[in-house]
Amino acid sequence: MTLKIKETRSMSEEDLNDKLGELKKELVKHNAQIATGTTPKNPGMVNATKKTIARILTIIKENKNGLKEEKKKHG
Repeated sequence: MTLKIKETRSMSEEDLNDKLGELKKELVKHNAQIATGTTPKNPGMVNATKKTIARILTIIKENKNGLKEEKKKHG
């Protein structure tokens, strides 16, 4: 499950935290499959999930530091 950066930026902080929790659970499932030797249905989803988690964490951090408003002023 991947989210576009524009979709992610338009989400509220509560929605971002909810989505982050879902993605972390999904990643745990993927890692458990890999650890038991079972081949995941879609191996590319592991990297996509990790990247989406990183995007969400970056956006949460930007929002806390006020970088979102700064980008709007300059961009």
